[in-house]
Amino acid sequence: IADRQEGIGVCGWILVSLSFLLVLITFPISIWACIKVVREYERAVVFRLGRILPKKAKEPGMILVLPCTDTFIKVDLRTVTCKIPPQEILTRDAVTAQVDGVVHYRIHSAVSAVANVTDVHSATLLLAQTTLRNVLGTQSLAQLLAGREEIAHSVQATLGSATEQWGVKVGRVEIKDIRIPVAMQRAMAAEAEAARETKAKVVAAEGEMNASKALQKASMVLSESPAALPLRYLQTLTAVAAQNNSTIVFPLPINISGGLGQKSTGG
Repeated sequence: IADRQEGIGVCGWILVSLSFLLVLITFPISIWACIKVVREYERAVVFRLGRILPKKAKEPGMILVLPCTDTFIKVDLRTVTCKIPPQEILTRDAVTAQVDGVVHYRIHSAVSAVANVTDVHSATLLLAQTTLRNVLGTQSLAQLLAGREEIAHSVQATLGSATEQWGVKVGRVEIKDIRIPVAMQRAMAAEAEAARETKAKVVAAEGEMNASKALQKASMVLSESPAALPLRYLQTLTAVAAQNNSTIVFPLPINISGGLGQKSTGG
């Protein structure tokens, strides 16, 4: 619609001339109704006899609107933050979840936003809801929980390509919150707890295996030297004596008692 080249015709120019003549006759009273101010962040789309006047919207400043023949619509070009209501979806692995999000977009073509869609903000919101449901329906629950960033980029790309003809540029899409049923939360918690217990048991078993291997190697070293075992025994007594204990009870090695018995028998 913004690229149409037809003029307003001879009758149209006659009506415009009469309207302009009316402004001159009623000047300066009519000037207050004809001059409009467009803010810096706005653009004005002027319709003359039902047709968009220029190929592009009016820039910020003062514009002249003729009575009876001209109408204008102001379009705000600032970024709009749109909250997507919670959408109940069914994931690929048959799990129900409620997901909501936030869409940031702005209008970059005022003419397209006015001429190509009835209500650009309502249309963008409804399309964002539908796009979010369609994209999330192809993901599993694990992908939904772990890949929020990738899902947001996918929704942004799909929504941006669909709203380009409306003069809307989607700046960012964020997945705000994901709600799953309480029963599923309990099942996931039980699964995570079981996985942690299994991992703890595996780590403990590996520790026992490594300790047994170390003890086996230590016994082989001690068996190679007869003096190594008494020295280890004395080292253990030194470590025990270093503690703040009032009484220390330690066993007497069998070889020492045997040696004492042999000496007393010989005497």
